[in-house]
Amino acid sequence: MGGPLNRGGKAGRPFRIALLALISLAFLFPFIWMLLVSLRRRVDVIQPGKIFAPVTLENYRALFGYGGILEFFKNSAITAVCTTVIALVLGSLAAYGFARYHWKKREDRAFWILSQRFLPAMAVVIPYFLMASLAGLLDTTLVLIICYTTFNIPFTIWMMRGFIEDLPVELEEAAFVDGCTRAQTMIRIVFPLVLPGMAATAIFCVINSWNEFVFANFLTSIHSKTVPTSVMMYLSVSGVKWGEMAATGVLAVLPVLVFAIAVQKYMIRGLTFGAVKG
Repeated sequence: MGGPLNRGGKAGRPFRIALLALISLAFLFPFIWMLLVSLRRRVDVIQPGKIFAPVTLENYRALFGYGGILEFFKNSAITAVCTTVIALVLGSLAAYGFARYHWKKREDRAFWILSQRFLPAMAVVIPYFLMASLAGLLDTTLVLIICYTTFNIPFTIWMMRGFIEDLPVELEEAAFVDGCTRAQTMIRIVFPLVLPGMAATAIFCVINSWNEFVFANFLTSIHSKTVPTSVMMYLSVSGVKWGEMAATGVLAVLPVLVFAIAVQKYMIRGLTFGAVKG
């Protein structure tokens, strides 16, 4: 009886592979199209119905020639790295408190923190703009770090709390018996064990910070402009520079893609952390 079932499963495998390939292609099609547009001349981009066109790198040369793309990448990298580090440190400590300490209305406080992530950026960008203007922080990377951190910390707490709660509390109790303090237990036992979860959380924090547009567009103008907002430079009364815009999009995706691939195994371990118990 097992033989025919196995043969049926093997017979359906090519169909499943083809179906998954089509689904993957559908998700990748926008990026593939953006890549193709970035390798076309402007006259070929705006010409309707032209599928095949000569390949050129003039759009990328234009970005590095006069677009100042390296400065935008530097601003985005500084903002994303600083925001992620601060959010991981503060969020992990707060998550440990929610996971291991019990007090009145703990779950209400946890939900209130998570609700800060529900706020749309457009709802709070004007108060942030007024406060940054009064503090003299407009058009600086510091104001972006502050804004992104306030949104990444609730997400970090929510993620890390689940990872910490999956750890057996007996591990920490054994450390206390051996003479470790609470801080030593956190540093030597808890955080090393939830490192895959921290890697997964870090990826999402980096992506949120790197791709954010609203705050960067309203709170910066020249000196601290980030990569997502730089696409606005290619909109003018004379038309849209689709080639340069697509090239900027391709370059903006690459750092996050490389980072995700580099920590892929940690991300998978983190997302499946605690899924199997016993």
